[in-house]
Amino acid sequence: MNVLLVVLAFWLPGLVFGAAIRLRGWLLAAAAPILTFGIVSLGVPVLGGLGIRWTTLDVALWTLVLSAVGFGLAFLVQRFTARRHPDWAEQDAAVAAPARSLREHLLIGAGVGAGSLVGIVTFLRGARGLNQVQQGWDAPFHANLVRWIAEHGDARPSTVGTIANLPNQTNYFYPDTYHALLALVFDKAGLAMMPTLNMGALTVILCVPIGVAAMCHVWRMPTLAVAAAAAVSASFTNFPYDSLWRGPLWPYVAGVALIPAMLALGRLLLEPRGVAGPVAIGIGVAGLIGLHTSVAFVVVVYFLLILVAVLFKFERIDWRRSAASLGATMALAVLCGLPLALPSLYNAGGVTSAFWSSEATVTGGLGETLTFSPMAAFPQWWIGVPALIGIFLLVRHRRMLWMVAAYVVFGGLFAATVSLETPLIHALTGIFYNDHWRIGALVPLSGAVAFGEFTDTAARWFARKAGTRLPNFSPATLTTVGVVLLVVVVGGLSRGGYIGRNAARLQMNYGPGPTVSNDERQAFDWLAAHVAPGERVMNGKADGSVWMYALDGVQPVEWTFYGAEMDTPAGYLSVYLDDIDRFPHVRELLTNLKVRYVFVGKGKVTPDTNSGPGLSHLDTTPGFKVVFRNPGASVYEIEGQQGVVAAGAAPGSAAGNGQ
Repeated sequence: MNVLLVVLAFWLPGLVFGAAIRLRGWLLAAAAPILTFGIVSLGVPVLGGLGIRWTTLDVALWTLVLSAVGFGLAFLVQRFTARRHPDWAEQDAAVAAPARSLREHLLIGAGVGAGSLVGIVTFLRGARGLNQVQQGWDAPFHANLVRWIAEHGDARPSTVGTIANLPNQTNYFYPDTYHALLALVFDKAGLAMMPTLNMGALTVILCVPIGVAAMCHVWRMPTLAVAAAAAVSASFTNFPYDSLWRGPLWPYVAGVALIPAMLALGRLLLEPRGVAGPVAIGIGVAGLIGLHTSVAFVVVVYFLLILVAVLFKFERIDWRRSAASLGATMALAVLCGLPLALPSLYNAGGVTSAFWSSEATVTGGLGETLTFSPMAAFPQWWIGVPALIGIFLLVRHRRMLWMVAAYVVFGGLFAATVSLETPLIHALTGIFYNDHWRIGALVPLSGAVAFGEFTDTAARWFARKAGTRLPNFSPATLTTVGVVLLVVVVGGLSRGGYIGRNAARLQMNYGPGPTVSNDERQAFDWLAAHVAPGERVMNGKADGSVWMYALDGVQPVEWTFYGAEMDTPAGYLSVYLDDIDRFPHVRELLTNLKVRYVFVGKGKVTPDTNSGPGLSHLDTTPGFKVVFRNPGASVYEIEGQQGVVAAGAAPGSAAGNGQ
């Protein structure tokens, strides 16, 4: 049950803060995670700058301080507004629609529950539980960052360069809000690394159905459409599952998962309710930037499309009343977001210069977009076709036309970048690493909304047609029958919302290899029991050894699969380690780094990635003695290095040299 700490960490701070600024209902429930990440994003530089350790207690106090400020501000603004504009209270009551009945709220809840259940079953089947290691390229970096923050009590990006093989890079930047939150629960109540990471990914999935439900609810979608959109939201392969097995892109997935909640908050710009809109959006912008800077650009596009819909009078707004709220929102978004975004310029060139080759023809990319199946070898026909029909129904019914426009923008951008290579496309997609997989992840949101519209329209059409033949049955009963038939047909043909298909995608990178095997994990355990605080273990960049710190607290010399530069101690040792008797500089570096052991594993992150030649022939190199070996890993002790650390680690020390 300790894994539930992750769910609590995602929701509790945001619920407290959201309630303080007078958010309520579905909007509060959906916005809580994005508010939590906003609180964390702002807390990282503030607490770090004040010299306050990043701990659960200190972050809880920071949350209470922000909540108290938010509550006071909301109270004062409400009193001021009541005196200056007493008529606004009546307007608020009038526009509180959609005023839904208890039965309608229960139906929405059922849709959220169905979508959440699909997500839970899919993830647990695909990840083979919560304890398996994610074998992808980016996974150990994220895991190392979580442990580093937890052990060092400082989540500022400028302090974590060591785990990127950049120990002296004080201007290093990587958005680490996601990791900072997980660091608060890691190792609490016995919560180990992999359950922490995997439960974090699962909790992100749970943010999607409730976010979609809240968004559709506040933007006036019919109740059945809201429930259906939430129910199908966790069935699309490209998002969230493709970005969880490929990469994995955990922070990016979290950011995209919270876009629906941000769009739900956006409704408060058109119908202001005190400070709730400006403050929540300002904090939410900080959260999205802290998760992944590119997601903030996505939200800007959505808000611009909403503005266009307002200008063309597809959405209503009282400009006189909304002017102050809009101004406050922009000011708070800049105030909260800009200081967090500026450090990202450190690596802006590296992000925009990334290159991914096209993987489809123009017609293929267009087909993937039309069926809401980006990067799929076979389309998701049974939700893709209804969703495409739903797009036309949204236009016909003049509902959420800005969402239709977003489908055209992001779907068109995906179709272009997956099939074409031009300077213009690279410029437009640079903030996404020019990665069509990431852009494809933006398409399913409109698909979920459109599927909801299709479901509502189809069920009502069935009720009308059946009503002429069955006049003794009420329209509500016939609508229910229509929904049941649709669920049976779509659910059956998609085999339960594509659970098997999506789980199979996840399984490609979850299991005992090929990067990190159970044998290698046994070797990590042995090292944790034998290394001393401050001691490092020499390792190669290609095998699973970059995981030893995340899983067992043992610091490696090589931290990432990219490997260290040749002009660094790690890079030099990876080439010349087995020449220890020829080059005195080798032993000098080993002593400076406090290296006594060498780890060599048989796992490989990719077939083409190789560790340095200095680790290739240690079995036949004098001075390297095998002290641990199993079929998948070997640990060597370097003769003459036994005294590099004055005191050895206590047997079974799980923390290793992490303190």
